[in-house]
Amino acid sequence: MSVFEQVSMNEGYQLPEVRVPPPGPAARAWAERALNVNAPMGPGLGHLRPNLVYARGFGANVFDPDGNRFVDLAAGFGAQLLGHCHPELTQVIAEQAGTLTHALGDVYPCAEKIELQERLAQLPGTGTYRVILGQSGADAVTAALKTALLATGRAGVVTFSGAYHGLGYAPLALCRLRESYRKPFAAQLNPQVHALPYPITHESAEQTLSMLDELLVRETIGAVIVEPILGRGGCLFPPDDFLLRLVALCRDRGALSICDEILTGLGRSGAWLRGNAQGAEPDVICLAKGLGGGLPLSACIAKSEVMQFWAQQEEVVHTSTFAGTPLVAAAGLRMLDILQRDGLVDACARRGEQWMQRLRLAFRGLSLVRAIRGSGFLIGIDVGPSAGKAGLVCQGLLAKGWIASTGGGTREVVVLTPPLTITDELLDAATLALQEALREVQG
Repeated sequence: MSVFEQVSMNEGYQLPEVRVPPPGPAARAWAERALNVNAPMGPGLGHLRPNLVYARGFGANVFDPDGNRFVDLAAGFGAQLLGHCHPELTQVIAEQAGTLTHALGDVYPCAEKIELQERLAQLPGTGTYRVILGQSGADAVTAALKTALLATGRAGVVTFSGAYHGLGYAPLALCRLRESYRKPFAAQLNPQVHALPYPITHESAEQTLSMLDELLVRETIGAVIVEPILGRGGCLFPPDDFLLRLVALCRDRGALSICDEILTGLGRSGAWLRGNAQGAEPDVICLAKGLGGGLPLSACIAKSEVMQFWAQQEEVVHTSTFAGTPLVAAAGLRMLDILQRDGLVDACARRGEQWMQRLRLAFRGLSLVRAIRGSGFLIGIDVGPSAGKAGLVCQGLLAKGWIASTGGGTREVVVLTPPLTITDELLDAATLALQEALREVQG
């Protein structure tokens, strides 16, 4: 019996059941309480009442305080690769919680941390690598940028249009998803950041690589950071050889290539590492999201000859109190075990392509849908150019019991990142729900 047949019998892979139109009275009560304590951030992050408050989750199902059952096609912005509360993960977390939850960082580390670093150092395949563990994607990107500066002595960084690498101060300087994220804090950010167009055609790739070469010959650029798929930027894909050529160009010009695999890695895009699967071997790789199985865990993985520059005459470190604790490291190890044992990475590539074919067939004739782009279970449905259309589609889905997220600079893309363990039955039902929600918005 395959893993997908097994999970189909589990409680966490049932169709939606909406008993009370969301938000119900219990969810509204929680939302009111949130308004009194949340900082009033952007839309959906504090000053608007959320239409959904999570109460519990299992597998691909999420339940709200009113007893509604939803199917989660967002999966924690792609982080819940195995869905919510995977039995093996909850077991190892519980066992580790009863054994050891904290060590002393890099001074006196735990065995689980060392073993996790060993496993992660093997992911890129060829060569030898070293690993810095952290707590978030932004933390991993910060470690990568520090590593690049130590290795090259150059503070300049190249980023790309639509890029999102996190909102900590180091990655915020690189953010080009929305100007409003960066603008209020610009005075405190690295001024030596250059943004180039993210290419989606062979012609635009040639232009971008030419502009990159012009920047690199100035010898002020120490790092070029790129997402192999522009995730939050709208699920945009560069030509297949773009990453390979970018990495080679960086190497020729003495800059480090950093591949942000925070969203795309560990199977989400149908490969362990999207960049490496395309033949590129970047100097530095950033992982997070799904790595901790729901717990905060990230990794900056770099070639040994690059990491050696951390060895300075005076002490220079990148660490934190909770980086690589026994609890999260144990979860990360089991996460890697399950992905490999159950063949979820290869299966995601195959099943994701099959789902996109069904989506394209179901959406024929819908003028609202401009494009369907994806790889594995990272899929974007472009309903632009009108701002906010994707949000309306997500609201329609939520009313039917389905959770999705949006992407793109004007939130013009419906983003689908379900658990890798989701069943075909739910994917078929999701296709029909999406078709109906799109028709309602199209009018």
